[in-house]
Amino acid sequence: MPRRVSMPAADDLFRPTAESPGPAVRAVPDPPAEPPAKEQKGPSGRVRHDEKITVYVTSAELMELEQARLRLRGELGLTVDRGRLVREALHLVLGELEAEGEDSALVRRLRES
Repeated sequence: MPRRVSMPAADDLFRPTAESPGPAVRAVPDPPAEPPAKEQKGPSGRVRHDEKITVYVTSAELMELEQARLRLRGELGLTVDRGRLVREALHLVLGELEAEGEDSALVRRLRES
């Protein structure tokens, strides 16, 4: 008699593991006494990141990124990975775009290409 392995169904594999809450009750919050301060944007630093993007670069661009990382480590004592370096650079560029708009370096470079 052949042995047949019983596999779980998809519903068993993808079932919710927590009980679903009852109907949502929306409470109307009291209006704030003073307007909330504008959150200061900044790079996320060394935290767990939930989102991911893939960026393709040339060999030369990757070499420049790696050389910058090694320079930060060797000359300035800053140990950072490539992801953090890219996030910091992105923060700087987007901050300048927000502050300077059309006069930002990003807009000028994008218009050149």
